Amino acid sequence: CLAFAAQLHPDLAATMSFVRIALVLAATVAQATAFAPLKSRALAFSKFSRAETATARRATTAPSMGKEFKVGVVGASGAVGVEIMGVLANRGFPVSSFHAFASARSAGKKLETPLGEVTVEEFSLEAAREMDVVFLAVDGDFAGEWAEKIAEGDGPYVIDNSSKFRYTDGIPLVIPEINGDLCKGSKLIANPNCTTAIALVALWPLFKKYGLKKMIMSTYQAASGAGAPGMNELKDGVSAYATGADVKNEVFAHPLPFNVIPHIDVFQDNMYTKEEMKVTWETRKIMDLPDLPVSCTAVRIPTFRAHAESITIETELPCPPDEARKLLGEAPGCVLADDTTKNIYPMPLTASTKYNVEVGRVRQSEVFGKTGLDFFVCGDQLLRGAALNAVLVAERALDLPVAPL
Repeated sequence: CLAFAAQLHPDLAATMSFVRIALVLAATVAQATAFAPLKSRALAFSKFSRAETATARRATTAPSMGKEFKVGVVGASGAVGVEIMGVLANRGFPVSSFHAFASARSAGKKLETPLGEVTVEEFSLEAAREMDVVFLAVDGDFAGEWAEKIAEGDGPYVIDNSSKFRYTDGIPLVIPEINGDLCKGSKLIANPNCTTAIALVALWPLFKKYGLKKMIMSTYQAASGAGAPGMNELKDGVSAYATGADVKNEVFAHPLPFNVIPHIDVFQDNMYTKEEMKVTWETRKIMDLPDLPVSCTAVRIPTFRAHAESITIETELPCPPDEARKLLGEAPGCVLADDTTKNIYPMPLTASTKYNVEVGRVRQSEVFGKTGLDFFVCGDQLLRGAALNAVLVAERALDLPVAPL
């Protein structure tokens, strides 16, 4: 740690304050090594994906019954787009041809992907409608202009990762483990917000067994929730802090290194942020509980990847922690990380680059008693909260046999 920071600024090595800087820097660097390295323009096709793709394809490929599909990704060079391609490869999605769509400025560029090298194509409605499935890993403005036109009539399935259609009546908002049956009812399907997706994978099995009266959540959201620019701002800010330079912030409202910011997205009239209200709106829609009381506080923290969430629920029926713990350990999409005698609990360092959501710290609520539960979850928001969920939606929509996570 000392050697790394001394390379950044040798003069710091002689001071006691340097030790503090080196230690906090080391913690940040340690998490950075848990996933693919950063690139200034976006997340690159990671070493993890290179090393694991062939093995993972052999291990998790679901039989395609001989049929293959034309797949397009709009925004393939962005953080979520890169992860979508990785998930497609790792799960052995039956791709007959893959198309990376972008603006005219990027058209013609060669892009290395887990599915092989491809030439970026300029987006057009005609080309997109020739696909069997199109993943939109772009902003809501683009989705609002093109998504419905692409999916119209006999067009392909369109899976939109933006928030544009999440709250639109008639357009399903899908987490496949919960309401995957809705994938067949619409050619346009909305992907949920990452925070909601991570929470509901754990919440759903508890709701099915014990019912649900209310939920209170606090989130601890990584810089990558703001995409590659957010990750780069944190990385550059840590380096600047270690050398005594000014820490700049453009992506976040305040400098993020060694700070927490209780502000994600814009503030609403009710003084909640839009990110916080997304959890409320989306939980109600996905779980079909339109009157469920939900309160969320969303906080940005200086980690690179994987969101963590502290969740308190009041249930209709008594929910003994031991029974709930066993239920969560067997639930699809969850992995139990709950052995306090060995300091095992959900953390970004252990949840990063993983498909399943870690669940732990399961205990009876001191507020709600026998009908209350407190627990902690952590999940990779680029995967479970975005790319993985989108690919699972496509598998359900196309009637593919679903391989285990």
